[in-house]
Amino acid sequence: MQIKREICTMKLVKHPNVVRLLEVMGSKARIFIVLEYVTGGELFETIATNGRLKEDEACKYFQQLINAVDYCHSRGVYHRDLKLENLLLDAAGNLKVSDFGLSALTEQVKADGLLHTTCGTPNYVAPEVIEDGGYDGATADIWSCGVILFVLLAGYLPFEDENIIALYKKISKAQFTCPSWFSAGAKNLITRILDPNPTTRITIAQILEDPWFKKGYKPPVFDEKYQTSLDDVDAAFGDSEDRHVKEETEDQPATMNAFELISLNQALNLENLFEAKKEYKRETRFTSQFPPKEIITKIEEAAKPLGFDIQKKKYKMRMENPKAGRKGNLNVATEVFQIAPSLHVVELKIAKGDTLEFQKFYRSLSTQLKDVVWKCDGEVEGNSTLA
Repeated sequence: MQIKREICTMKLVKHPNVVRLLEVMGSKARIFIVLEYVTGGELFETIATNGRLKEDEACKYFQQLINAVDYCHSRGVYHRDLKLENLLLDAAGNLKVSDFGLSALTEQVKADGLLHTTCGTPNYVAPEVIEDGGYDGATADIWSCGVILFVLLAGYLPFEDENIIALYKKISKAQFTCPSWFSAGAKNLITRILDPNPTTRITIAQILEDPWFKKGYKPPVFDEKYQTSLDDVDAAFGDSEDRHVKEETEDQPATMNAFELISLNQALNLENLFEAKKEYKRETRFTSQFPPKEIITKIEEAAKPLGFDIQKKKYKMRMENPKAGRKGNLNVATEVFQIAPSLHVVELKIAKGDTLEFQKFYRSLSTQLKDVVWKCDGEVEGNSTLA
């Protein structure tokens, strides 16, 4: 159940400062979770190795943390275990929140409007969580963010004691002292966050308006390329020939591997299990018994009257609308995969553009491909077996 909740939570959160869940697949014995590869290690290791951060660097990480937490809360997600060990850094030095194993959703809030499960890491947990009388998930997360900010600036925890009871007493009374090197602005913000009274504790909206927080603040950038992984397609249309994806034969499209085949199997694909409310999908697939070259030709013939420019390389295709939409020019990457000599899967993904515009484009395209699509038992309503 914990794994199910974590997957469900991560599918709700798509933010540049949160580790991204890329895919979920399953078999009769295992669940496979594919996460974004983050190479910079834990922020905890940075502090443990190099000590406290300079104030401007600590502020940058704290801004990214608040951006991520604010987004999670807007989606009804409360992390409940925010700590340095759960903050990762990517290759560019950007913060990534990870490990939603103890997270809670709005649906878990009781009739009194509060959460009641005591959880988290003792040194980072809010006083109201310890007192076990119910707590607001958003307010408790803010406290943990305050502890993180203190550690970034000080190099050590604000609340420490070998005796757990003594530790909890310090937390409940907010018994901590800011080091002398804290600036007045940082000290003021931390004091307002580490307020033992959750009703008077500073909110995220107020943090965003705090003068110290706003220094050099950069809002999050939601990169469309972040939404899907299309490295192989990008390589196929790159300028350098040595970056092109090499196919084994001239006459056959790429063969899908075992994991990809699992993800296409409706009985084993776990996406619907963990996603109660479906969003517009950023990719779709259909199966066909037509020869692969003929499939590509048919798609090209159907896309051109819709005003799309076409680029082809063997069994890969880029279709771009020269007219800009709500999120720029819609760019769709298409590839034909072979499952068996007489059966192929055609995959269409957004490389750039708006999801709703992609769905409208596919509906128009699919009406022209009725003779290409292979119908099978258990397919969804319509003319194709959509993934």
